[in-house]
Amino acid sequence: MNTQDYQSYRGLPSLAGLSSIERAIECDWSVDESARRWKRLHFVLKRLYETLTAKITSEPIYELKTLFSHHAYLCSEQVSMIRRRVSEMREPPLGLDKIPHPGLQRLLDEIASAPTTNEFLVGVYEVVFPAIIQACERIKADAHPLADAPSVRIAKLMEFELSEVRSVGEDAIACLVDQTQRDSMQPWIDCLIQCLCSAAGLDGADTASSSVPEPWHSLVPPVYQGEPQRDERFQDSFNAGVNPEAFLYDPRFSARDKTLMMYYKRIRELDVPEMMASILVELGDDEPWDFHAEMSRQLWDEARHAMMGEVGFVAQGIDWTKIPINFTWSRNLNTQLNARERHGVLFFIEQGLMPKTGKRYEWEVGMESGDPLSGLFQDFDWADEVLHAQIGRRWYVPKFASLNEALDYGDKCWSKVLSHWRAYQEQGLTEHRNWWPEVYQTACANWGVTPDPEALAFDTTYEESRADLRELK
Repeated sequence: MNTQDYQSYRGLPSLAGLSSIERAIECDWSVDESARRWKRLHFVLKRLYETLTAKITSEPIYELKTLFSHHAYLCSEQVSMIRRRVSEMREPPLGLDKIPHPGLQRLLDEIASAPTTNEFLVGVYEVVFPAIIQACERIKADAHPLADAPSVRIAKLMEFELSEVRSVGEDAIACLVDQTQRDSMQPWIDCLIQCLCSAAGLDGADTASSSVPEPWHSLVPPVYQGEPQRDERFQDSFNAGVNPEAFLYDPRFSARDKTLMMYYKRIRELDVPEMMASILVELGDDEPWDFHAEMSRQLWDEARHAMMGEVGFVAQGIDWTKIPINFTWSRNLNTQLNARERHGVLFFIEQGLMPKTGKRYEWEVGMESGDPLSGLFQDFDWADEVLHAQIGRRWYVPKFASLNEALDYGDKCWSKVLSHWRAYQEQGLTEHRNWWPEVYQTACANWGVTPDPEALAFDTTYEESRADLRELK
């Protein structure tokens, strides 16, 4: 029978809609070629995950912190898909830890070593992500649509998701990079493109047209900066003059008033990605990939929670930039504890949020407050924290003889952290002013109600207690 004469039953889509018979008869593909291309994409996406994560803490611009948190998580998701696909095609060892080409290594080293945010953005979103998307498009076109249908599916999903990543990154570049800056970094951009050309493209499907360029910025290897940085909108960030937990759990105050403190607690969670990034960077390959994948999801959730607080204040007509968003939790943990100890503190706090007095209580307050947005946010915040507690039990608790031992260690680690409450004041970094009355009065004016005198007079600080209300020694 002539191939062109072959017909499916009553003209129904053939081969489950994957392709035409003519295309499926072509056989210029192999498991080796599929695995080779995926390994290259794996290397680049894993390095991007690591590099984006490492930038979170030291990047001062809030919108970029959250953007990097999101895109690092998306890269980790793609890495996990690729690892699963490669493992389906070949028995171990899979060779996923090998550098596929020195040009790709030089490319990612240059990106990680970019000395400015603007260069980093251009390198990531105008060079690397477009190359990844092109590699996905080529897999879609080149892979056998029937024999390697799982790879085609993954390539489609990655192209769809990462095209949006590239677009958002380009929007950020348009806001921050002017033509003069772009012109000045052009020689470095050319270096990045040469890296790709030396590797025959990111997927190795081209013909190598240049040698691996000499190091540019990567002559000086990057050093992780663990001390959090914030942009100029974050004023008085050492201020610990208001203890929102003390207000939240005080039965004298109304749920409506408490929801303001919960929005503050949410936006203040920006310090959790700053701290978690340090754990992931410093532990690195000491932990398996699945640890990074799950922790990256948690890091992204915490960034989402911070944005929930941002949205909540905007919805209430309150300018959050007038409120001191304290960052001393992440700063103190990052500068006083090692990565294992920080993980212990994180786990201890997560478990403390699980009883009825934790996230369930915050959800109940949100639902009672009359603010549907607060109820919605706390509903999902609670769901996220249940997941985070499970992640901790999978990856943290097994390092100890029992759950109680794991909790005790985390509590002891947190107790080691010096709040420097008075030292920050004496150094002139903050006066620990009570910002609450201003915020509360603004909210009451927007609501058209008279402030509750007791709520207005609230002045409990963090001087003598930490966020779980335990007394500082």
